[in-house]
Amino acid sequence: MAGSLFSMVLKQLDIATKNLNLDENIHTILKHPERELTVAIPVKMDDGHVEVFTGHRVQYSSIRGPCKGGIRYHPDVSLDEVKSLAAWMTWKCAVMNIPYGGAKGGIKCDPFKMSKDEIQRMTRRYTVMIMPILGPKRDIPAPDVNTGAETMGWIMDTISMFEGRTVLDIVTGKPIGLGGSLGRREATGRGVMLVTLETMKKLGYDISNTTVVVQGFGNVGSVAANLLHEAGCKIIGVSDVSGGFYNPKGLDLASINKHVSVSKNHLLEGYKGDAETVSNEELLLLDADVLIPAALENQITKENASKLKAKIIAEGANGPTTPEADKILRDKGVTLVPDILANAGGVVVSYFEWVQDIQAFFWDVDEVNKNLKRIMGKGFDEVWSFSKDKKVDMRTGAYMLAIDRVAKALKQRGIFP
Repeated sequence: MAGSLFSMVLKQLDIATKNLNLDENIHTILKHPERELTVAIPVKMDDGHVEVFTGHRVQYSSIRGPCKGGIRYHPDVSLDEVKSLAAWMTWKCAVMNIPYGGAKGGIKCDPFKMSKDEIQRMTRRYTVMIMPILGPKRDIPAPDVNTGAETMGWIMDTISMFEGRTVLDIVTGKPIGLGGSLGRREATGRGVMLVTLETMKKLGYDISNTTVVVQGFGNVGSVAANLLHEAGCKIIGVSDVSGGFYNPKGLDLASINKHVSVSKNHLLEGYKGDAETVSNEELLLLDADVLIPAALENQITKENASKLKAKIIAEGANGPTTPEADKILRDKGVTLVPDILANAGGVVVSYFEWVQDIQAFFWDVDEVNKNLKRIMGKGFDEVWSFSKDKKVDMRTGAYMLAIDRVAKALKQRGIFP
């Protein structure tokens, strides 16, 4: 499918496999997801009429372990998008060297136009429709765009009802009281913060004089922004789907956080602080040292890449930069920390949650954050060293490292039958 997100995935795969001189048969296998499931989800709406939503669950690879990946609710969800995100999850788990394969799920809907009861009914029906391929040793969902701990609680409860027992390890990102892990909600944003600081350290940046712009002030972007601010960085621009705000002297994050906590749908819209308004497109082009795209895919393209002023980009979102933009940024000397490394904190702490659920032994938040810092640091150092050694950019290096690990596991397992 020309111009699809999955064609971008295949392009990235081709670049990495070429640099690795990978066996052509292995390359052929890695181009295809293991399993794609599309389901129809009839939901009785509050006014009595029935709406049928389309849902997907794609298991890209289980070569290195059970499939792992989030579930998103969004009007733009498509099989192409879900397949692409499942592939990225595969490489993400491999680059962090945790024993998972990659999966992703989604429902094409607009949750902002639905009541909580409608979303709950849709979630439970979707869960039952994809249940045959789920399981703690098979495929473990997690939150993603427009889903959260509550959604995961509904999924866990639905499966538990069918199983006749409480199944804690069927999903991660659950409420703490239902076997969730401390530190899980902040994990992706914390991971982005950790790799951003590591990059600044490698390049000799003075934290207190470093300016940062964050596109996407949702769960990932807001946590990354607040933690980088705590570390001493100056956050000069933030945005979400409703628009953005900019102040070259630094934004008042405390007042922004307060506004978002009480605003409709927790959006920046209507914020009255000391800042000028900017669009999402303008925000990307602001004069800052660090840019964190933490919204949706395809934000940095060949059209705007040459105008970006940031010297460091840490991808909080999945696939925010197109391959064409990658080349432009590389030629400009921008250091880009790719999504499969930068935003892997979520899946790392999901792994911790799964381990805690299996053992029925839970860690305190300091233990979670200490282990996250250790694994993120190790992953960053491995990608940085590998990239320098192979004389490639960090995205190519991360992909090469991840794909090499999946390829080795595939060779060791062989092809059945």
